[in-house]
Amino acid sequence: MFLTISTTGTPERPATDLGFLLHKHPDNAQTFSTSHGTAHVLYPEASVERCTAALLLEVDPVALVRRGKGKGRGGAPDSALAQYVNDRPYAASSLLAVALATVFKSALRGACKAMPQRAAEPLPLRIEVPALPARGGAELVRKLFGPLGWDTVDAEPVALDSAFPEWGDSRYVRLALEGELRLADALNQLYVLLPVLDDAKHYWVAPDEVDKLLRAGDGWLAEHPEHKLITSRYLSRRWGLTREAMERLELVRLAESDGLDVDDVDNAVDETSDTEERPVPLAEQRREAILAALRAADATRVLDLGCGQGQLVQALLKDVRFTDIVGVDVSVRALTVAGRRLRLERLGERQAGRVKLIQGSLAYTDKRLTGYDAAVLSEVIEHLDLPRLPALEYAVFGSARPRTVLVTTPNVEYNVRWDSLPAGHVRHGDHRFEWTREEFRGWAARVAEQYGYGVEFTPIGPDDPEVGPPTQMAVFTQNAPTAKEGTA
Repeated sequence: MFLTISTTGTPERPATDLGFLLHKHPDNAQTFSTSHGTAHVLYPEASVERCTAALLLEVDPVALVRRGKGKGRGGAPDSALAQYVNDRPYAASSLLAVALATVFKSALRGACKAMPQRAAEPLPLRIEVPALPARGGAELVRKLFGPLGWDTVDAEPVALDSAFPEWGDSRYVRLALEGELRLADALNQLYVLLPVLDDAKHYWVAPDEVDKLLRAGDGWLAEHPEHKLITSRYLSRRWGLTREAMERLELVRLAESDGLDVDDVDNAVDETSDTEERPVPLAEQRREAILAALRAADATRVLDLGCGQGQLVQALLKDVRFTDIVGVDVSVRALTVAGRRLRLERLGERQAGRVKLIQGSLAYTDKRLTGYDAAVLSEVIEHLDLPRLPALEYAVFGSARPRTVLVTTPNVEYNVRWDSLPAGHVRHGDHRFEWTREEFRGWAARVAEQYGYGVEFTPIGPDDPEVGPPTQMAVFTQNAPTAKEGTA
């Protein structure tokens, strides 16, 4: 099993810098033990103009068979069944990917204390893999490596037998990649795509493989046009792990499109820590008010937009009149907690058919959200930056266009009644704003007029004669003729 990495250089930037970046000196041949054999690193050539590092993996067939016996953890079905007759010792696969991670661990991280700037820059690289199994053929190899910045992706099919050309090609290709990339990026691509192309792994795929995939795919996997295939194959088609990885990749994509960190996007709010719930059970009052408004609107198909940890979805599920309930949130963590709260895996077929949790950003239009009777935005809008509010308005009122929309938000005037809340502070650290009753009504009236809705206002919680209620709710009804002021 063989792989070479070559680069070119000049007297000012010698090619032998590759030795520093790989943390392997060109003058030394080094040996490393792996769980299935011995890895050798050597340099067939090392000059100022050109340097080539070779990774040779000698697989121990006895160790491979012993580790592959049996089923379950550690099993490798193909090597266990075929015993000694298989391509594992000769063709690049997950065995070589593990050797890459073992031997070039620092290089995969892009770490090089001796030459940090060189490690951060693209290099002219040529990578060759003489025997690469490719389930999907040379065309799939080009589809996987082509979008990753390589100038040349040469995948030459290997004949089954050169003496009998009529037999056609085997599932192996000779791979040669050329282009200017960071060495760390090239190594991480190989680490992921070698087992993907082989479509098999020699070890048990545990949940930590999701973290490995996302770590190695950082910066390229989320936007790759074949990311679904890559994710599924890398995780050995384990549906649960694949779904988790896809959800996290979608979060990365949303964060990158908005120029944010993932943690800033995946900022689910735990309602149990909401300041307003400490003095009174306001969250429960809020849910009851929402349920009453949905019943009054005769809604049966309901969207909970920004569903958080699923408290409202759980309440909706208890009422049989709500036949189609969809919880939407951008936070993977929140959806995971909501799934546990609802015990989705234990629901009967009829109950499970009534509820669905999906990941999505309310700042983007989504065809999945059209055709519903009602949508609820409960304590959601105040978590958005004000410049992003128009995008939410269009996504909900302009694109999804449910017949009824319920929006609840804190009344900032009531904050003076919270003894535990310091003056001038908002109720939750993630609130970007909190509106007065006048500000909320002004916003709601503008949205209603712009998108063809009427709007009424309902107080939630004790209605203080001086500062109003702690929570204010707007009930938007599609195509109502005029906006109507309700109770303050």
